[in-house]
Amino acid sequence: MKDARGSIEALRAANRDRVLSALGAVRVASRSDLARATSLSRTTVASIVAELTSSGLVQESEPDRGSKQGRGRPGTLLSLTRSAGMVAGIDLGHRHVRVAVADLAGSVVAERAAELDVDSSPAGALEGVEELLRSALLEARTELEALRAVVSSVPGPLVASDGTIGSRSLMPRWNGVVLADELAGRLGRAVAVHNDANLGALGELAFGAAAGLEHFVYVKLGFGMGAGIVLDGRLYTGARGMAGELGHVIVQENGPVCACGNRGCLAATVSLRRVLELLQPAHAEPLGLADLLDLLADGDAGARRIVYDTGRSVGAALGDLANCIDPEGVILGGTLGELGQPIIDGVRAGLDAHAQPAIAGGIDVRQAALGARSEVMGAVALGMSQLTPRAPAP
Repeated sequence: MKDARGSIEALRAANRDRVLSALGAVRVASRSDLARATSLSRTTVASIVAELTSSGLVQESEPDRGSKQGRGRPGTLLSLTRSAGMVAGIDLGHRHVRVAVADLAGSVVAERAAELDVDSSPAGALEGVEELLRSALLEARTELEALRAVVSSVPGPLVASDGTIGSRSLMPRWNGVVLADELAGRLGRAVAVHNDANLGALGELAFGAAAGLEHFVYVKLGFGMGAGIVLDGRLYTGARGMAGELGHVIVQENGPVCACGNRGCLAATVSLRRVLELLQPAHAEPLGLADLLDLLADGDAGARRIVYDTGRSVGAALGDLANCIDPEGVILGGTLGELGQPIIDGVRAGLDAHAQPAIAGGIDVRQAALGARSEVMGAVALGMSQLTPRAPAP
């Protein structure tokens, strides 16, 4: 009798975990949605949801009046509460640090950002991450020990086998630094580390412009360049974790020397710095990003042409990639990705010129919806996806 009771309790616990995992994956769902996702009966799902709601792990809300739920009375929507757990995302860029603390429904509870020279000072960057995260946790009224997952980006190719940055010349002061170990030592928590463009792709997939896409490329364009590739709804990182290094495609065999050591890489000719250098001779005062945005807003022909040409160069490189993977979309992120229609038009033209017409015509070029937050939200999304929320004891 005890064995039978134990088996029933074990099955009940397993079903609770299935419901929690399904709800954590989609963040908001009806009881019917959960029944379909878990292959459990509606009666079983309803009983488990009642238990989880009474324990404070799940909350109910009314659907939007304009949403279509099919025939009959629309069902209430379910989501996880903060009691189900919290995660932290860290975006470590070349010149900034951003952190976000979020619940398992994907709602950001606290967020912090600061400008830092990450490339030249690993110790300063790590100290900045710790300071910002502790400040965000204080606002979120959450202890560091209560975090279920911590995920960080790194602004360079990451070697999966040892966790180091894949090109010694890109960030020389970080040679030999294993970011996951360094952060874990400071925070007392295990930290997962991934390339920033890869996390940007996950952020846009979960919360932004790539929602609903199964095959796309997220391109981060700023002081550096990288790409995150999603195929069949999953991030593709390659044999060594270094897939997506679009910036190091050679476009000019005898072109300028790149930080990676090669000549003529796309990243050596396409960057915010390069755009400003090309535009500067036409202006007396030193130009920055804010000036460039103002010029584009005013319809300045020179600024629009340089940004368009920059996008066209990126699109040409993407055309070769598109011929290999046949994506549905290209999402433009990073600082240059925020330059609007001129960069989008340029990328579109480059794709049309270098990809097969049948492939190019099916690619939707979009601006990233999350802007500077794509990477940190990708870290949050990855942290959420790796967890099964804690169920109450039976």
